[in-house]
Amino acid sequence: MFKYLSGILGLDVGIDLGTANIVVYVKEKGIVLSEPSTVAVRKLPRGRGLEVIAVGQEAKSMAGKTPTGVEAIWPLQDGVIANFDMTEELIRFCLHKAKGGGSFMAHPRVVISVPAEVTEVERKAVVDATLGAGASEAYVVDEPISAALGVGLPIDKPQGCMIVDVGGGTSEVSVISLGGIVVTSSLRNAGKVMDNAIIAMIRQRYALLIGETTAEEVKNTIGSALPLSPELEMAVKGRDLSDGLPKVDTVSSVEVREALDPIFLGIEDMVKVALEKTPPELAKDIVDQGIVLSGGVSLMRGFAERLSRAVNTPVITAEKPLYSVALGVGKILENLGAMRRVLMSVERGSR
Repeated sequence: MFKYLSGILGLDVGIDLGTANIVVYVKEKGIVLSEPSTVAVRKLPRGRGLEVIAVGQEAKSMAGKTPTGVEAIWPLQDGVIANFDMTEELIRFCLHKAKGGGSFMAHPRVVISVPAEVTEVERKAVVDATLGAGASEAYVVDEPISAALGVGLPIDKPQGCMIVDVGGGTSEVSVISLGGIVVTSSLRNAGKVMDNAIIAMIRQRYALLIGETTAEEVKNTIGSALPLSPELEMAVKGRDLSDGLPKVDTVSSVEVREALDPIFLGIEDMVKVALEKTPPELAKDIVDQGIVLSGGVSLMRGFAERLSRAVNTPVITAEKPLYSVALGVGKILENLGAMRRVLMSVERGSR
């Protein structure tokens, strides 16, 4: 009965379950939600567990500002589930929003993306969390497949396509042909690691302590992969480590770039190794059509140009890099039957 209701009411939901952000696609409606993957909880008295008090942007706004007993949690780390219960709460929040906040209890079918190199145990944890959050069926699809579909690559043809997806928790490169992944590799070096590198640099150079939210703002405002003309500066506020008082220092884009350089080098090396492993005929296709760059970090100034120089291959940033995976999951939702035959990475769990 639930499956029938899901079908006639269009309650088919796709989720890009990212370390930093979660994006939700509803069949025939498109993207309906894009919020931080954050859950705020309060410890109940006498050890009675945790109470969820906020999810998404509201929860992220509490990070670093919570009173005793309240904590902002990122349930996913490095692209996989680190806190099962809170991940289930996050997915439940998404399904509630997907239904328009209504109380109608039809259980939707859900397609959810995961990094290609997760273990079977990690993959099953995502399925279990999705079913526990209220889905009638849960399908898991590799993120590179979703991202490639989302940017419009012809993945079902005998043609090599390379996509590099750099998000909050992982950097992933994949070569895809005939609907499957030929070569893939990933690093747990991405947006969150960049934030931590900025925190460490500012602490070392200025004896200034800042939080992750401020570091992310610095990265997005003055971060770059190549020299800028002119270089940028930003006033950064935090706590002086010498006396504990509030302090403001001016940080330059040069300093931020130096802090991020080892991370960019690691991503470049990952792509080079993937190209070395790629069969020659597929490598020729990649040179002809270029590498597609997606994920939030792809918006960093100069990143596409720097990567192109490093691998001597054209690099094109996706039109909507933040939503590539979600849009690809949406394409799977719109024709799930056909996609299950083409995409070997789709798995099913049911209630």
